[in-house]
Amino acid sequence: MPELDEIVKEFLVESHENLDQLDRDLVILEQDPTSHDTLSSIFRTIHTIKGTCGFLGFGKLESVAHVGENLLSKLRDGDLALDPSMTTGLLSLVDAVREILGNIETLGSEGEAEYTELIELLIGLQESRLTGSSETPAREIAGPPVPPITGGFPPALRAVQFIEESALERLIEPRSDERELAAHPADGRHAAVSDTTIRVDVGLLDKLMNRVGELVLARNQILQFTSTLGDAAFLSTSQRLNLITTELQEGVMKTRMQPIGNIWGKFPRVVRDLSLQCGKRVRIEMEGKETELDKTIVEAIKDPLTHVVRNSIDHGIETPEARLAAGKPAEGCLLLRAFHEGGQVNIEISDDGAGLNLDRIRQKAIERGIVTQEQALRMNDRDVGQLIFAPGFSTAAQVTNVSGRGVGMDVVKTNVEKIGGAVDLQSQPGQGTTIKLKIPLTLAIIPALIVTCDGDRFAIPQVSLLELVRLDGEQARKRIERLHGVPVYRLRGHLLPIVNLRQELGLASKSTEGETNTDEVVNIVVLRADDRQFGLIVDSINDTEEIVVKPLSQQLKGIPVYAGATIMGDGRVALILDVLGTAQRAHVVSEVRDRGLADNASRQSQHNSACQTLLILEVGDRRLALPISMVSRLEEIPRDSVEHADQQEVVQYRGQILPLLRLGQMLGIATLEDPSAPLQVVVYREDGRSVGLVVDRIADIVESAVEVTKKTQSDCLLASAVIQQRVTDLIDLPSLIRRSDRAFFDVPANTPGVFA
Repeated sequence: MPELDEIVKEFLVESHENLDQLDRDLVILEQDPTSHDTLSSIFRTIHTIKGTCGFLGFGKLESVAHVGENLLSKLRDGDLALDPSMTTGLLSLVDAVREILGNIETLGSEGEAEYTELIELLIGLQESRLTGSSETPAREIAGPPVPPITGGFPPALRAVQFIEESALERLIEPRSDERELAAHPADGRHAAVSDTTIRVDVGLLDKLMNRVGELVLARNQILQFTSTLGDAAFLSTSQRLNLITTELQEGVMKTRMQPIGNIWGKFPRVVRDLSLQCGKRVRIEMEGKETELDKTIVEAIKDPLTHVVRNSIDHGIETPEARLAAGKPAEGCLLLRAFHEGGQVNIEISDDGAGLNLDRIRQKAIERGIVTQEQALRMNDRDVGQLIFAPGFSTAAQVTNVSGRGVGMDVVKTNVEKIGGAVDLQSQPGQGTTIKLKIPLTLAIIPALIVTCDGDRFAIPQVSLLELVRLDGEQARKRIERLHGVPVYRLRGHLLPIVNLRQELGLASKSTEGETNTDEVVNIVVLRADDRQFGLIVDSINDTEEIVVKPLSQQLKGIPVYAGATIMGDGRVALILDVLGTAQRAHVVSEVRDRGLADNASRQSQHNSACQTLLILEVGDRRLALPISMVSRLEEIPRDSVEHADQQEVVQYRGQILPLLRLGQMLGIATLEDPSAPLQVVVYREDGRSVGLVVDRIADIVESAVEVTKKTQSDCLLASAVIQQRVTDLIDLPSLIRRSDRAFFDVPANTPGVFA
């Protein structure tokens, strides 16, 4: 990049800011062409760019801006009326000015393009609509371009001359509309605001943040050292240092914070252009534009947000005709909302379009080999929706300059997770789609929980922390269970998958791998990853403190369980755990059984009474379901532990004899059991007695409204219903058990089933 004069740099910075404002003002003006204040503001901005670039010797830029100024002058004076073609032409002018400024910044010159077509377009817009002036020559309308000043006239001198001439212009009596603008600035700012602000290079702020980070580390070391001494004066001094360091850290971080409105400002233009291109009518609404983020985070989410906005317009919102046919307003709405919550920033992009076409997503995922047909059929609606984030996925019929390449939503998920954030999606057919982004406020200094495992310390970002659980040996034995070989903990009615940090980091010996030690105290850190909860077992929990995030070296970047490193108060290095990476490595996020499950009564208090939590089972080619409230436990039982008593299969289970009922045999269904795999058993318990139901596979736990589509003839099945878009038989479990053992229930034989 060529070395630029300071005055040219200042001109470039101000001009880029002005162009961003022009994008917004032109879209506003198109919606309200009678807004004289907006039109005057646009005219003055173009006039400022034209005047300054002339004195700096940028003749091409001046000529382009001059033609646009003439068109705006006619609009301002009322000789022309704004229409969409004029708005498009003026937006093209803004793009051309932005391109020339980019050339000046990167090449040191204005570039080779002449912009002849654009100039002719703007002149034509004036000529074709001038009242009584249709024969005015183009050169008279455009005006002669001011020739660039060359030779022996340094930019600083040109700028001084421009400032002097601008001051002279202010002495001349302004027009009535200009007096009004002087009294009420269009941007709403106080006239002296420039006296209270300065521009600082971002690189300087980054260096300052690094120095503050080092100071925080030194502060932590001193505080740790202070705790071992009894010197009152030293203690007082260290406390003062702690206070000053904290205030300095907060102040420096505030200098890096920017309102999210800075990147939202370009979206009205994006929505306007894409709406015209796609033949749709869309308005954009924004809430929480003042929500602040660290500059590095702002830069990181700029592209993901743009992809989501483009995707919502292209795929989400329907054409005016389709919306009217569906009983909706012809104009769609795109809502951007941002707010702080739990130390994170939540960003929601919602549209009131048609929602996701889950069947089409399934079909495309199968065609592209992302999932098999069997996997697609077994996926619930939420998991099908998540397929749009898969690399290379797109439902577009053909590739256009808007979509169809299958890279947009993949970029969103990858970039957001790269900065420690998470993406979620909610969609209602016919009502619209909402994409939620949860991202950290900053990446430089974060609060973290320090834990110990196998003698090493690790830091867990506090934004992922939900709560801490401590179990003694007896509690651990009773409350940590196993589900399909995976330890789970029942936390207030929710099944919480358990991950042992020692095992995931490869610190456990082969003899103890896969086992949870329940003889001693068990410390569980309850974390959230990708909208799922899991418990992380650690040796000990130390304390929370603010840590300075240091990037990992090149050799460690490929390890998914680490997000960075930090230096502790004693000078030793501690690795920062990547919560999402740890959950993915332990297969917590991908497992269907890791979802928190409340008991049925709790569910009923929050949802419609027709909505139930069901356990989905598979026997042969049949899908079966029963309420999760009827299930005591889910077990995997080794086949060699099965015995026989009174001509029935049994197994020794928790100090009792557990009868086993094979569901396939009782219903006359040919099973597809794997002879080498353990038995999949659903345990039902009532009044101190238990029975085990043997199935081929425990498929899923879902929450669904049961809509009976067909009554059955079997006395062990209540009906058939469509659950997860597949036909599923509803089991009458009491009748099924009574068929095998009539003495099991001390109730009348005609007791209705739970689905009746």
